[in-house]
Amino acid sequence: MPTRVLIPAGALGLGFDVAALWRGIETRPDIIVIDGGSTDSGPHYLGTGTSKYSRAATKAEWKLLMEARARAGVPLAIGTAGTCGTDAMVDRMYDITCEIAAELGQSLKIARLYSEQDPAAVEAALKAGKIRPLWPEQPLDETVPDTCSHIVALAGAEQITAALETGADIVIAGRCTDTAPIAALPLLRGEHPGAAWHGAKIGECGALCSTNPTSGVIVIDFDRTGFTVRPMAEGARCTPELVAAHMLYENADPQILHEPGGRLDVRAASHEQADETAVRVSGAIWHEGPYGVKLEGARQVGFQSCALVLLRDPAYVAQAEKWCALLEARLHREIPARLELARGDYHLELRQIGRNATLGALETASASPAEIGVLLIATAADQATAREIARLANPHLLHMPLSDTEPQATHAFPFSPPEWDRGALHEFCLNHVLACDDPMTPFRLCTDEVHHA
Repeated sequence: MPTRVLIPAGALGLGFDVAALWRGIETRPDIIVIDGGSTDSGPHYLGTGTSKYSRAATKAEWKLLMEARARAGVPLAIGTAGTCGTDAMVDRMYDITCEIAAELGQSLKIARLYSEQDPAAVEAALKAGKIRPLWPEQPLDETVPDTCSHIVALAGAEQITAALETGADIVIAGRCTDTAPIAALPLLRGEHPGAAWHGAKIGECGALCSTNPTSGVIVIDFDRTGFTVRPMAEGARCTPELVAAHMLYENADPQILHEPGGRLDVRAASHEQADETAVRVSGAIWHEGPYGVKLEGARQVGFQSCALVLLRDPAYVAQAEKWCALLEARLHREIPARLELARGDYHLELRQIGRNATLGALETASASPAEIGVLLIATAADQATAREIARLANPHLLHMPLSDTEPQATHAFPFSPPEWDRGALHEFCLNHVLACDDPMTPFRLCTDEVHHA
């Protein structure tokens, strides 16, 4: 019998088709697996050790999944709990689980897998030559780990397997690869390793590989030669093109996927329409290699305040680039003079919303918007200084003309006050691989039992 994995959505908190979830439970899966997050949304969440998703939404969806798990009588696993997978986010997810267990009257064995790293241990591994950089390389010396607010290691299938082997009803994992929780049980049961990793990659975002991507729920059958993926939403279909295309998602090479302990090669994979809704895939190859886990670290690099003004006058919209350049030059004269700051003490950025706010200097499209929002972003070593820069800019944002000989302009602030504090700014500073003699060494696993029957 194949190993059947039910994946309700690409991430807990995104929402999913509830009818499709129950339809998936009727197929009698062997495990329910969902992702909790990733680095997609930037370094803030790892830097602060917080979640991107609402606690209320997370709890509501997790409650449905715990009910589904109870009905199916199979394990439920989540990877990268709380977006960033820090220890605090694993504990947050554990607290939510205990709340729900009490509400539902469930008795459970819960395994928690912790991924957060001690900076001292990372420094020691660096000294021992056990850490190598990933592209693009970032400078790394023994001082960097101590600057990180949080460091996590990405668990692979081996660590998730260890959690499942405790007999846990629910596995709450810290940071791990998106694919690892899906691949773990098929690998544990001896299914084809290439298929296990390939199917896990295709299934990591739920129904994104189907004609109804927002429905979330899919079921994947893993066996000794390949896998079959099927969406559970009414009327949804998987097609060979949609399934094959998902190897492009968040992957530098659409044919090779690197995971702890090896790499997946899909160059020889074949995709066939198995029936009206499902796709059959086979031919992927798993190559074992030295065992290593990716390290991610984030640190605080300043504070930001922002201000937003809207240009509506056609002359200013047409010459917004010139206006922004004049404004930036003016502020660079006034900030050092009025606030006694050197140019290296702050950073100023102006983004034109409606023209180049997304791509900045890389933008190539020509557009003629009716209005342009100019977003000023001031970065400094502390919040008070960043706020002072934004407030100093206030009158210039509102009234600065295109030249000294023109009448005073009047632009529009969309709200009052137009400035707001963004708080601490973080950046990723670790993108490296830690070599491991034992896959479990960088991780900690514990189990608890809750009784509410």
